[in-house]
Amino acid sequence: MIRRIDSAALLVRSVAYGEADVIATFFTRESGKLSAVVRGARKSTKRFGGALEPIHELVVTLEDKGKELCVLKEARIQRPRTGIATNLEAMEAAGQALRWVRHLCPARTPEPAAWRSLEDVLEALDTEGVRSASEARRHLAIFGLRLLTDMGYALELDRCIRCARVCPEGRSAFIDAAGGGIVCTSCGGARRTISGELRVLAARAQRAESVLLSWEIAGEIIEIAEEAMAAHADFDPSLQGRT
Repeated sequence: MIRRIDSAALLVRSVAYGEADVIATFFTRESGKLSAVVRGARKSTKRFGGALEPIHELVVTLEDKGKELCVLKEARIQRPRTGIATNLEAMEAAGQALRWVRHLCPARTPEPAAWRSLEDVLEALDTEGVRSASEARRHLAIFGLRLLTDMGYALELDRCIRCARVCPEGRSAFIDAAGGGIVCTSCGGARRTISGELRVLAARAQRAESVLLSWEIAGEIIEIAEEAMAAHADFDPSLQGRT
């Protein structure tokens, strides 16, 4: 049985396939992550009018025959994001956010919360006039924590993940990101220590509250988020930008 899928979508990856085709992976609002064959995409760009670009919000029509790959029938840009496309720092942050989604979100599973969070970070990078690498990094760090929360992997930052002992607010703590949160000294601690300030800010970011992050704290949050992602997906932070 052939099913037609019409959905808003974001392109998260495209790779050459055969002599003329492309395999495109989309994160769609309606059906989650889907991969599709794009026939003749490398021979001519006229059919899709340059729509097969990351960052921009697309509207796609896919033909799903129940196999691993769908077939892309139509695609058009619904929401161009030229602010990102003309800003290197914003472009790099957006690309990393899309890679995280591609690795962490399962195929053919709608993830409405992750979709909203991804749209939010792309809108922030596009419309808030990101003027520096520091601003782009702040948006990316907040998105990393929100994505983990959306996927059910929120970090426990208030109490030990092993014995449930509460850590007083504002106190530094050991954190095992791959294990899911902070670990008290009685339970052996962990190799990484985070400051009390980072704990408070990260907890607020996970609740989707507005926070201001320094360059250093944003970078540390990104590292922690990627360690947590690697524990739940086929994801290697050291290969960022190459996979």
